[in-house]
Amino acid sequence: MLFPRLAIVDLETTGADPSRDHITEIGILVTEGDTLIEQWSSLINPGVPIPLRIQELVGITNEMVAEAPRFEQVAEEVMARLEGAVFVAHNVRFDYNFLRTAYERLGKLWSAPVMCTVKFSRAMDPEFPRHGLDAIIARNGYSIESRHRALDDASIVWRFLGDARQRADAPRLQRAWDKAFTPSSGVPRLPRGDLEGLADCPGAWVFRSATGQILDIGWARNLRSQVLGFFTATRQSAKNRKLAAAVHDVDTWPCAGELGAQLKELTLARSLRDQPATGAYGWRWLHHAITPPVLSLENLDGSDPANWQDVYGCMRGEREASIALRELASRHHLCAMRIGLEHGGGPCQAVHLGRCAGVCIDRETTLEHDQRLATALASLKQRVWPFPGPVVIREFDAPSGNNESHLVDQWCLLGSSRDEASLAGLIATPPSRRFDADTYRLLARWLSNPENAASVHAVPAATAISGQ
Repeated sequence: MLFPRLAIVDLETTGADPSRDHITEIGILVTEGDTLIEQWSSLINPGVPIPLRIQELVGITNEMVAEAPRFEQVAEEVMARLEGAVFVAHNVRFDYNFLRTAYERLGKLWSAPVMCTVKFSRAMDPEFPRHGLDAIIARNGYSIESRHRALDDASIVWRFLGDARQRADAPRLQRAWDKAFTPSSGVPRLPRGDLEGLADCPGAWVFRSATGQILDIGWARNLRSQVLGFFTATRQSAKNRKLAAAVHDVDTWPCAGELGAQLKELTLARSLRDQPATGAYGWRWLHHAITPPVLSLENLDGSDPANWQDVYGCMRGEREASIALRELASRHHLCAMRIGLEHGGGPCQAVHLGRCAGVCIDRETTLEHDQRLATALASLKQRVWPFPGPVVIREFDAPSGNNESHLVDQWCLLGSSRDEASLAGLIATPPSRRFDADTYRLLARWLSNPENAASVHAVPAATAISGQ
């Protein structure tokens, strides 16, 4: 049977950390095939105050649970209903770990095979970007009396599974089940952090070990899907399994868009890991130099790109810049002495090997040489800023309501703002343009996507940045 005996479970809790938070409500539907055998629910007195934000989100108050049974009073009853069934929940690892921890507090061992309906939904409907319970309710037109109440949420999961059976053939259902099913021994513990409350929006995240060591930093198009998926995926590389097992704390930063998430990841990497900028070096053509060299290597970090009319390349280090120039010299028969790759005067070494056209021994004129040099350097020319002046890149994530604007000019990020007043102040008195290679590469990739063009807005001439 594709769907054997299932215990569809939903828990409400005082928070998202099983090691410190407690259950406030349990809802269980016991099913077999397409038959609902039993449904049961109970409020639970957690023994601790319910935080106000949780009361407002879920609707379960301290007064409601004051006379409810403690978990130890219903533990045997709950276990009896779960016996012999596959434990099913939407984001199953959350509910499973809370129950497992609750039993451990009582000195009891409990385990069960699990099936995650978030993973099941992803496998069934990969064309949709969101698979949270709210997304499934909206997508299927379901009505629900009390969202975030245990039995109502569990009933939505049961209805979703029933509809899936009706619209998909057996092979498709089996593939989705196989991706969502995990034996009990394969369910690791969740790290600390408000994972259940993660937003379905872009953002950045940091994983830390039990000692506070930074294990990983990243960004995601969908914070909830990416972070939860990392800890709940059944098919992972050995490296990722090891990393997931070592994570103790998770910090997240919801953002309004992918650009903001990537910028936040860059900021976190530098501040938390003391990660330096990758560096940026370019060759400046000294057009008025009378004697060689006519090129000078410059560190571009912190400089103003508006002054780069005669600068070529944006390499990550001096060695990379020298290698790039040597390759151009070889391809275009340039003089290593004239372009500054060799020093000391006289003919360059390449002229004797036929790799230099001979400007250093008057076999050609400097004009002839420098015409080829201009052709060669054109391949290193920095991307021209595609706008007549500064722009504001606006990002808005409708589901979360997050809003952010980024002020950018000449590939330099001048600042970001989450409200119009501070944005206006930033435009009126911006910081000086200071080039950062990592930010440049990030912006260049983002702006090269035509779909992002609608987010870019020119700063009006009356408020245009000046005096830089």
